[in-house]
Amino acid sequence: MIDTHTMSDVCKTKDRSIVASDALLPAYLVLGTNELKRQRVIAKMKARLEASGMLDFNLDERELSADTPIDDIVSSLNTFPMGADFRLVILYGCDRLPKTISEPLIDYLASPAATTVCLLVAGSLAKNTRLYKAIAALGKQAILDCSPTKAYELPRLAIKQMQGLYQKQLDMSAAQELITRIGDDERLLATTLERLAQQVNVPQVSKHDIERLVARTAEAQPWPFLDAVSARDAKQAMLLLRRMPQGSEVYLQSLVVRRLRELLIAQCLDERRESGSLSKRLGRQDWQVKHHIHWARGFSHDELINALRTAADLEQTLKGSGDSALAFELWVMNICTKQSV
Repeated sequence: MIDTHTMSDVCKTKDRSIVASDALLPAYLVLGTNELKRQRVIAKMKARLEASGMLDFNLDERELSADTPIDDIVSSLNTFPMGADFRLVILYGCDRLPKTISEPLIDYLASPAATTVCLLVAGSLAKNTRLYKAIAALGKQAILDCSPTKAYELPRLAIKQMQGLYQKQLDMSAAQELITRIGDDERLLATTLERLAQQVNVPQVSKHDIERLVARTAEAQPWPFLDAVSARDAKQAMLLLRRMPQGSEVYLQSLVVRRLRELLIAQCLDERRESGSLSKRLGRQDWQVKHHIHWARGFSHDELINALRTAADLEQTLKGSGDSALAFELWVMNICTKQSV
């Protein structure tokens, strides 16, 4: 039988999404497009097997396709391990299987071998498919979430990895600057953190260190700019605005107007103590509006209304003036500046 080491020993990436289990299950679905997470899950499962010294005899990796000899796969799954507690079979490409391949796997999963662990790797697989249901029926921990890390989670992930891997501190402002410079590529984040840990010889990696040592490779995105305007952080908003592509004022103005309307709705719901319905009202995910109530409280009702009114005049200026960049900058500054009572 498979030993009862916890699944958390195998899967420690970020890894609230990869939940600990009391024992290894006979199969797991490694689901999501985050390649770094997927590689970590697979590598740590291999490491468990490698500890026996018999990895080469007990590991079978296959890329599935319509031409895959499925009988060979099922035979491999039912093979007893040699000199180890379990045999590991890794099946890639499980999100695009024809029934001739998926149905025999579903039949196997109904009564899987007790001494085999099968990792089925898929970028996406609908929950209503028979294959997904067959894996999920094995246990709550059978679905290993390797979906991309959300953008707002990346700074905290950087802080956690810098502390956990290199015993160095990275504060939030430094982490946010790092993500602004390199973007949302977690592989690049991992290599950049390693390089910073080597280059900074003190326990604290500062924002100044990030600015000094990390080149700006990510394309400018409007969302941090929108968040800075929403937070009425004029300095950060101007800094981010100057990184935007030239001639993008019309596009940015439309985004700011939409955000102002969202904040106005958030403010009204907050006053009626119905803020919990905000994401539903806006047709957004909860994480997309998690700061809206806080930001809305930073404006008076009249300030939001005035910002929307002046947006109409600004729109005409942006479409017919050579001073559109300056006009947009002044409008943003006015939004960020609290009006005296």
